[in-house]
Amino acid sequence: MFDIAPNFGALLVFIEHRYTSADMLGYLTSTRALADFAILITSLKQNLSPVDAPVVVFGGSYGGMLASWFRLKYPHVAIGALASSAPILQFYDITPWSSFNDVVSQDFKSESLNCFSVIKAVWDVLDERGSNETGLLELSKNFRTCKTVHSVSRLGLWLRAAFTTTAMVDYPTPANFMMNLPAYPVKEMCKIIDTFPPGADVIDKAFAAASLYYNYTGDQKCFEVEGGDDPHALHGWGWQACTEMFMPMTVSNESMFPPSSFMPEKRSKGCFMFYGVRPRMHWITTQYGGHKIDKVLKRFGSNIIFSNGMRDPWSGGGVLKKISSSIIALVTEKGAHHLDLRSATKDDPDWVVEQRRQEVEIIHGWIDQYNKDIARM
Repeated sequence: MFDIAPNFGALLVFIEHRYTSADMLGYLTSTRALADFAILITSLKQNLSPVDAPVVVFGGSYGGMLASWFRLKYPHVAIGALASSAPILQFYDITPWSSFNDVVSQDFKSESLNCFSVIKAVWDVLDERGSNETGLLELSKNFRTCKTVHSVSRLGLWLRAAFTTTAMVDYPTPANFMMNLPAYPVKEMCKIIDTFPPGADVIDKAFAAASLYYNYTGDQKCFEVEGGDDPHALHGWGWQACTEMFMPMTVSNESMFPPSSFMPEKRSKGCFMFYGVRPRMHWITTQYGGHKIDKVLKRFGSNIIFSNGMRDPWSGGGVLKKISSSIIALVTEKGAHHLDLRSATKDDPDWVVEQRRQEVEIIHGWIDQYNKDIARM
């Protein structure tokens, strides 16, 4: 959507979220971020003179959540918001806890039942082979780890991260948002698994598929499975997940991942050990709402586009139905994580082009109405 700024004659402003350093995490909250945005936008308008210029906020993922909440909290600052892949319903007692992992599993299952079955089987094999030091040494060789792993759970997390993130970024064109990946990487992963001969080792299949995510360019000689840096700057999100962004997740029996339950007490203990804080389980819904959102927003909300792609695991916590004439849900069957906000390419499928066209048309409508209202004052 960055491409459309010239179409509107708009100033494009990227606002950085403050307080992501370890010693300042206590200030890292969504409410502070929104207040920062409001102050900066107001200051920019005053300093640049267009005091009455309309403002539309955009965001994807957590940024999409902030965009929708900004419109609700500061309607006098922004006339509208595009919230792409914004899981504002992914909280404690609103969305089924298994929704994220269910979508990931369905993405792979839709490409190949064999692919789904191989991934579903690999976890038991990992546990069996990694039950002793000799097994861990062999698995380290299988996974080409830079150092011998000391816990089979780390290998499981490494695999799981590859599959879940690939499902998120299952874009129809090549991209390098998280890693360099080809178009439709879930399909490509499943092709890798499906081309193995019958009877091939499940570990080899899963590793080869995960390598598409970690090493599509082929320049990695070994893989850091334990430790390593934080290339995607997710440390700040870890803090937020332990304070206000409390999103329970489980794994159902139908998933390709090992079934698991969610224990709030265990999460709370882990957060206290790592950060010295306890989660505020109901804070987000107290601050911004979320329960019966269709009825609530219909009464007092306006001018928000919620866009979601159904191949995105976060779509389960998104707003997927139109709430009112000005709170719109745009849903694409094959879309992935905030695909509509990515730069347009000549290879974009027609459904992406159409989605972006609709968004532009809706935003033009907001601005036209705003300008008419200003003219009447």
